[in-house]
Amino acid sequence: MPDPDFAEQLLTAAERDLTVWRKLVNDADVHDAVLGFHAQQAVEKLLKAVLARAGVVFRRTHDLAELLDVLHDAGLPDPPHAERLDELNPFAVEARYGMGGEGSLMREEVGRWLDALWAWALAQVRGDAC
Repeated sequence: MPDPDFAEQLLTAAERDLTVWRKLVNDADVHDAVLGFHAQQAVEKLLKAVLARAGVVFRRTHDLAELLDVLHDAGLPDPPHAERLDELNPFAVEARYGMGGEGSLMREEVGRWLDALWAWALAQVRGDAC
């Protein structure tokens, strides 16, 4: 059964991660692992918001590839940049604790992903035009 209240809660939580991203993305002193974590979390919550709105049951996971598979299997539209979003997976847990996520985060590109995904999720959850 669709759960619009839970979907809205997830949108709100994603927006908090997006706010952190936007405030820190241009600060060279902020490590990529910190930004990558908030980017991954925003994507995860946006995907889950769309699933919740559609009434699709999903497992508690940080795995973006799994969530994308669930979206696909449910017949829901693919989000923008679906083929690349799982590149943020290493930032979910490993990077948060300094155990991975090393390398360079393509901040400008990921920023475009996040903007497009936010608009897509709003359209899916609220019916807002992208």
